[in-house]
Amino acid sequence: MTDTQTAAPVADPRRARRRRQADNIAERASGGTRAIILKLLLLGIVDAIAVYAVLVLIGFEQWVVIGVVVAVAGFVNWVYFSRRALPAKYLTPGVIFLVLFQVFVLVYTGYVAFTNYGTGHNGTKEQAVASLMASALERVPDSPTYPITVVEQGGALGLLVTTPDGEALVGTAEQPLQPVDDAEFEGDRAVAAPGWTSLQFAEVLQRQGEVTDLAVPYSDDPNDGAIRTPDGSSGYRYTSSLAYDEAAGTLTDTESGTVYRDTGVGAFTADDGTQLMPGWQITVGFDNFVRAVTDQRLAGPLVYVTLWTFAFALISVASTFFLGLFLAIAFNHARMRGRQVYRVLMILPYAIPSFLSALVWAGMMNESFGFLNQVIFGGASIPWLTDPVMAKVSILIVNLWLGFPYMFLVCTGALQSIPDELQEAATVDGAKPWAVFRLIKLPLLLVSVAPLLIASFAFNFNNFNVVYMLTDGGPRDSAAPIPVGYTDILISMVYKVAFTGQTRDYGLASAYSIIIFIVVAVISVIAFRRTKSLEELN
Repeated sequence: MTDTQTAAPVADPRRARRRRQADNIAERASGGTRAIILKLLLLGIVDAIAVYAVLVLIGFEQWVVIGVVVAVAGFVNWVYFSRRALPAKYLTPGVIFLVLFQVFVLVYTGYVAFTNYGTGHNGTKEQAVASLMASALERVPDSPTYPITVVEQGGALGLLVTTPDGEALVGTAEQPLQPVDDAEFEGDRAVAAPGWTSLQFAEVLQRQGEVTDLAVPYSDDPNDGAIRTPDGSSGYRYTSSLAYDEAAGTLTDTESGTVYRDTGVGAFTADDGTQLMPGWQITVGFDNFVRAVTDQRLAGPLVYVTLWTFAFALISVASTFFLGLFLAIAFNHARMRGRQVYRVLMILPYAIPSFLSALVWAGMMNESFGFLNQVIFGGASIPWLTDPVMAKVSILIVNLWLGFPYMFLVCTGALQSIPDELQEAATVDGAKPWAVFRLIKLPLLLVSVAPLLIASFAFNFNNFNVVYMLTDGGPRDSAAPIPVGYTDILISMVYKVAFTGQTRDYGLASAYSIIIFIVVAVISVIAFRRTKSLEELN
């Protein structure tokens, strides 16, 4: 054997140098006085926020959320105090924000979609009982007069009550009366309690409406009634005309004798189907999804809104792409003078926020005094935003104005990346300009642009801004059972189901949101698979 065969392997000097550089970077990332001080300051802020969140959540008994907050805070502290978790130091902030603003939103939307959360079903059963009984309070005829002092704590009003036995009690609309230790008395009236701020007479007058509406439960049993005050100085006992039986799960109207039972629908229901509102939030399974596609009242609006959504997205993508491509070809020509100036002018609509542009266009398209009718069309009365058909045309025009600069920029870059030799070779072979564009430039262009067209379709499928700012979904379809208009797309219809009208159905709106997400995801997956065939051109 030769000496070279028996000699021990020599370490690669370049690998050793990279190792030393990595160690130095890790040392600098975790060391240094300034870095340590900054790290301690930021971690102190994170820990303070976590402690505050835990203290707040304890009051709501959200133990699972508390566990998550503690675990995340502990993990963050471990990552930034560890000398070995260098990659995690850079990944942790992004992952936390991704979970908060993407994953949590999606998961919570999915959770709400399986509940009856909405108007009349916002809280728990205990809150619903308290609200119903408070709404039926009647003054007890022989109620003694309770000296009252209006107090405040953390922005919430409360009543400091002195009983006929001289005992001081304090409570709020959410917390029943509790005994007060070390209360301050003036005569036979308690005027101050530790931890509470007593309101002066002038302050009571300023908040007279809140004071007179305030009903403080007398005890944990809702049947014991509440204390209310008409003037902020004297209080009286009120009891409800509804009697609650917790064991049987019933509310009984003591005047009519009607019994309302918990039948599992999230509201107390009488034998004749009458329900007491508010109810409470319950899980309803797939009922919202079934109702979204089978409810006869929603079927009509859902069909034309869905068709218009697809038409709006497809036409918007096609129109902006072809206009952007045409301008890109025109301004990419070598003989075009002042191309730089034109290109800057072309991207101005893209540089202005879309909601501002939509508001400006809404003013220009006003039927009575808009710029288009009064100046361009000589005083014509064109119903740009009030006619169902013209409103759709108006939205497409405005979206074309907003979208073509983006396609212009993308197509300009893609055209400039195509080698000139291909066009020159095709021209030498006798190909006409149209054939060169159709058979060479366009396929090569689609290799780069096709994924962006898919993303543009997904964006326009949920393009809430232009619809809301320009027409607010109008003109309104008066025959529809929900507040929907002829230019509403699915996402704006979901917004109206959730946040407008007398009844707001967050569960149904969340179900629609999940359906929209699935539709866009399926279309995007199919489209991306189709575009793989273009990769062969490379």
